[in-house]
Amino acid sequence: MELGFYISALVTLFVIIDPIGLTPVFVALTQGMSPRQRRAIGLRAAAISVAILTLFGIFGEQVLVFAGISMPAFRIAGGILLFLTALEMLFERRSKKREDRAHEELPDPSVFPLATPLMAGPGAIATMVLLTGQVDRAPLDMLLVHLAMIAVIGICLGLFMTASLLERALGHTGIVVVSRLLGMLLAALSVQFILDGLRDFGLAPV
Repeated sequence: MELGFYISALVTLFVIIDPIGLTPVFVALTQGMSPRQRRAIGLRAAAISVAILTLFGIFGEQVLVFAGISMPAFRIAGGILLFLTALEMLFERRSKKREDRAHEELPDPSVFPLATPLMAGPGAIATMVLLTGQVDRAPLDMLLVHLAMIAVIGICLGLFMTASLLERALGHTGIVVVSRLLGMLLAALSVQFILDGLRDFGLAPV
């Protein structure tokens, strides 16, 4: 495969995963946490998302088929779970839970919703399946596609590490406003996931 394909793969994964757009989401989801906790959550989310995308990059849709799950069903399930998180952000339920349980360990969003469905969501999974299919599963080409994916996740992690600086710049009021706006965007994204899944089933208009 030519170099242009790998540049295209890198750009495609960057757009699908959207590290820049995920950074304020990370700030909102980890509001009130210490830099050490945020670092740990960012590292966990990055490691889990790389593992998920590598799994699907190597084995593709066979994983879902083995589990008896179709990609449309995966999109719908991810959309519903993401919508529940969006509701918590919109109505500040996450903040209230933290206030009510200040003495307890804060909830860990590294697996859900950060690793999946935000970083390694249906779109990123489908992209990995498509890209590895395009290179005819040649070992070297497969490796380069996965390196492109790891580079994008690495960019995500690097931006996550700036979360504390971003939070200080925005202040408490700014974080609340951003959290509400992102809640709306996440709700819209979750509905889009569901519509895409229904469309694949032929139950929604194109």
